[in-house]
Amino acid sequence: MSTTWAALAATPSPSPTSTVPDVDVTPGVAGFIAIAVVAVVTILLVIDMTRRIRRTRYRAEIRERLEAEANGTASADGYDRDGVATDEPERRAAEDGRADVGDDTERG
Repeated sequence: MSTTWAALAATPSPSPTSTVPDVDVTPGVAGFIAIAVVAVVTILLVIDMTRRIRRTRYRAEIRERLEAEANGTASADGYDRDGVATDEPERRAAEDGRADVGDDTERG
């Protein structure tokens, strides 16, 4: 009897075979809807972030102009008292200690 048990224990049990081929398995409609929702939410978040960054940048520029007017160093149109255009990118680079301030990057 022990040889019978040994023989049964040594034979591997077969794994169940799948009736559906792996190529035909898809996430279906629920998967499509989930990915579509994630894509739409991501797009909306990017749009909202862009608006907030732009609003912050405009507020900072207006605040700088008002401070310059209060100090009497520049007028509202971007020119100093002598009619020479103020050099915003170089001034910002000098204030921040960064060379990339003149391009479209956001100051942090």
